[in-house]
Amino acid sequence: MSNLDRQAALSVCGGRGFVVAEPVRELLTPRHVRLGESTEVRRLLPNLGRRMVGAWAFVDHYGPDDIADEPGMQVPPHPHMGLQTVSWLHEGEVLHRDSLGSLETIRPRELGLMTSGRAISHSEESPRPHAALLHGAQLWVALPDAHRTVEPHFQHHKDLPTVTAPGLTATVILGTLDDATSPGTAYTPIVGADLALSSGAESRLPLNPDFEYAVLSMSGEAEVDGVPVLPGSMLYLGCGRTELPLRAESDAGLMLLGGEPFEEEIVMWWNFVGRSQDEIVRAREEWMNGDRFGNVRGYDGAPLPAPALPAVPLKPRGRVR
Repeated sequence: MSNLDRQAALSVCGGRGFVVAEPVRELLTPRHVRLGESTEVRRLLPNLGRRMVGAWAFVDHYGPDDIADEPGMQVPPHPHMGLQTVSWLHEGEVLHRDSLGSLETIRPRELGLMTSGRAISHSEESPRPHAALLHGAQLWVALPDAHRTVEPHFQHHKDLPTVTAPGLTATVILGTLDDATSPGTAYTPIVGADLALSSGAESRLPLNPDFEYAVLSMSGEAEVDGVPVLPGSMLYLGCGRTELPLRAESDAGLMLLGGEPFEEEIVMWWNFVGRSQDEIVRAREEWMNGDRFGNVRGYDGAPLPAPALPAVPLKPRGRVR
């Protein structure tokens, strides 16, 4: 999914100096962003108070939206570099096309994982015809310097491992949780898991104390470490935890995001992750006037033009804590 913000800001993210090294409970408020004609997303990362969680650098939650009589998701071809996109659905379908020639329909609880590496472009749209409801999350993972120029590739995994406890099923989307590892390719120590909780369930999920974590609420009513987390909000949890108490007031869906704190500082702008402002400027120019990102064939519409770069040079990011 693209960042469609026409006034996208350059931002510096990452670096261990901005990580909270102890357990905390920071409730992050989303920013509402229009995505196409009929989809509005709640943007949780980057956030005013929190830029990354491990290598997770971007989190959008959308729906559930009634798109029975609407076009649904319509994201024209757009570029990416230096990151992975993770598509995750609870309801509906998304048709993925990319400049490698990939054409896949992603359905609920299936992993769509695109590694942009040095350069790729793709589009995302609701199929025609499509289901009445659309509900999911789109996430980005920053690639470390050693792997950020790998050859681009796309993976689609229908069968993912699970971790179970009474009233809880955790589907491992990326990385490792407990003893279960996703088949999706990961380039840093990381975890992403979909948590399905039954009404009244109480459970404790094992965590890695070296990771920092956050929990995104997708649906229902649940408490995370005693904090009510409503759908469309995210609770940042810091580091140093060996387990996470969960309690469901109703059937609930959550996403656990975590990973080893990202060592490197990155520069993120629009749909690019780089290491300098000059690198971002070059990528924008190559998208608008070159062939580095390739062409997406089969999408009915023009590619997405890049927004203007801000006139003010990038400034170092202030310390969160």
